[in-house]
Amino acid sequence: MKLAPVAPFPTFSRKGKGVQVQHGFLMIASRIHRRSELWLAIACTLAVLIAAILTQSHAGELPAGDPTRGETIYHKCQGCHSIDRNRVGPKHMGLFGRQAGSLPDFDYSEAMKNSGIVWNEQTLDTFLADPRGMVPGTKMTYAGIKNAQDRADLIAYLKEATKE
Repeated sequence: MKLAPVAPFPTFSRKGKGVQVQHGFLMIASRIHRRSELWLAIACTLAVLIAAILTQSHAGELPAGDPTRGETIYHKCQGCHSIDRNRVGPKHMGLFGRQAGSLPDFDYSEAMKNSGIVWNEQTLDTFLADPRGMVPGTKMTYAGIKNAQDRADLIAYLKEATKE
């Protein structure tokens, strides 16, 4: 006499709405496993989002600038620039909020005219760190200011000195 195979755990199936659903220990274990994977995925996603938010809140923040120190740094810029008149480089009066390459009385490079940059603290910081890296083809041959505090000080000075 042959015996029918016996399941190690009690199972039964129920038909409903055209779908056969099996219940039993293995099905419950499978559901628990899927739920834990779901919660793990949710937890990982939240951790990544929180890390991104925390990083974003500090990314792009400039150190506090000292305009007095920035004025001293600006003396190095005066070989080519002036606050109120064009020289080898364009004047800086009205710099903040101005489209790069937009002064009608200055001959900018095509690269600067087409850069799409609007000058603000962040764009100035990036440009001053590496002018040719930010705008390849710019006429500005200055290597840039590598020290973040020096850039912040210069930007603080320019913000005060270039108000119209």
